[in-house]
Amino acid sequence: MDISKLTLEQKIGQMFICGFHSLVPDDQIRKLIQDYHLGGVIYFRRNIDKLEQVASLSASLQNLAAANEDLPLWIAIDQEGGMVARIDHKKMSRIPGNMSLGATDNPEYSYEVSLISAEEMLQLGINMNFAPCLDVNNNPQNPVIGVRSFGENADKVSEHGAAVIRAFQEKGISAAAKHFPGHGDTSVDSHMGLATVEHDLDRLQQVELKPFIKAIQEDVDVIMTAHVIFPAIESEPIPATLSRSVLTGLLREDLAYKGIIVTDCLEMHAIAKFFGVGEGAVKAIEAGSDVVLVSHTLSDQIEAFEAVKSAVLSGRISENTIDRAVERILALKQKRIADLPASDASPVFLERHEKPEVDRLLKEVSLKSVTLVKDQGQLPLNINEKVLVIWPEVRSETQVDEPWTEVVTLGDALAGWMKDVQEIRISAEPDQEEIEKVLNAASSCAQVVLATYTAGSSLPEGQRALAEQLLQQNHSKLIAASTRNPYDLNDIPGIPAYLCCYENTPYFMEALASILAGQSKAEGKLPVSLDEPNMVSAN
Repeated sequence: MDISKLTLEQKIGQMFICGFHSLVPDDQIRKLIQDYHLGGVIYFRRNIDKLEQVASLSASLQNLAAANEDLPLWIAIDQEGGMVARIDHKKMSRIPGNMSLGATDNPEYSYEVSLISAEEMLQLGINMNFAPCLDVNNNPQNPVIGVRSFGENADKVSEHGAAVIRAFQEKGISAAAKHFPGHGDTSVDSHMGLATVEHDLDRLQQVELKPFIKAIQEDVDVIMTAHVIFPAIESEPIPATLSRSVLTGLLREDLAYKGIIVTDCLEMHAIAKFFGVGEGAVKAIEAGSDVVLVSHTLSDQIEAFEAVKSAVLSGRISENTIDRAVERILALKQKRIADLPASDASPVFLERHEKPEVDRLLKEVSLKSVTLVKDQGQLPLNINEKVLVIWPEVRSETQVDEPWTEVVTLGDALAGWMKDVQEIRISAEPDQEEIEKVLNAASSCAQVVLATYTAGSSLPEGQRALAEQLLQQNHSKLIAASTRNPYDLNDIPGIPAYLCCYENTPYFMEALASILAGQSKAEGKLPVSLDEPNMVSAN
């Protein structure tokens, strides 16, 4: 479509990606497409049921845009893999997360599993993935990145990130590298507040910026901004998303990036609470963003549209600024989705179980990832003796912590190898009653395996207290295995054996079980540093 034929409202609409709350096109998304000429949508789990339904939803949305004589939609998702995957369905391949891939120390795995992910997303009508996460996680207290990062080594994050970008874009999915200029060394979740990275520019160039420079060399389609303050780049106390020094000065001019810049969601508290969604949208475009992401609330979405339009009509934002952004948007849509069919044809749905080569690869990656950090004569378990497994369940949902509907616990997996497995399931934040129940069961058990789970910045107090009290009991074997955050060992340093799984997904629990039973070897390399001085495996 020729930009000269677009109205101002159509141009502004192309600069927005928005979410909605249903399994079919509802009044919210219809209004955004028909009245505001929306450029793209973002899916969350609230939009996902059966895979056939997702494919049909994508086709319906594209048909709505076509009927409105608008450009095809970007249909985006956060399908990072591992613990951040919006599509929770047994027919969808359980792609490992970034830190799991980082622990294999093999970027070829990152490339191969991303090809699988891209092929499956395309079948669902998804054409943009807000991945990979290129943040270098060198802060153990980071509450929001953690295992979403490939690790703490900037060069290795760069290699894995480039492999993921290459795979997605070879298949026709636009990759979106995030969160520029780097969210790894923060101790505040930008969903909840404002974080600051205090490092000087030399350090930023050596660490935080390296993976993004590599992504630009890979011609990444999209870069997503971080709602994080960088005083070394921007003198005002504003996050990168709203900083012209960061987005235009650094990213566009210094790093010569020519692709699309998209904001992280403006409803996150780091923007909405301190600046407001409407003003945030205007400031982001003034700073150099091409696309604004408003994921949830219709009133916020309309406020942002109207604020940008008013800013153009008042002269605060020049229409030339809008035109330059829309030209980049049109160019990428022409490259990736211009020929996308919009139809109600029955979708081809996925049969993961009919792809044994995928199953073999994902099992291989899992075994290559699980990392033995510490072992003081605890491994393997005696398969002829009883073992007590303590399994923390994820019972609440956040933006970066979503429980799976199909769960294979460690006890489930160990039962395939051992004669007598007892499993007690507890909350990820167990209370004293749960702790006492576990301690009573453990007091008569010689072998105990404690699975730990941390979604935030440190091991929940209940899990830490439980581990310390288990240490006071007399067990012949006591093993801890993190099922998300590798830093859990920092909170329970006295544990005599410790393994890292970087996710609690079925392939990884099966791999961990085979290692505990002595049937396999833990081959992963720790992609981050721990406080423990007596590690058997380190990067």
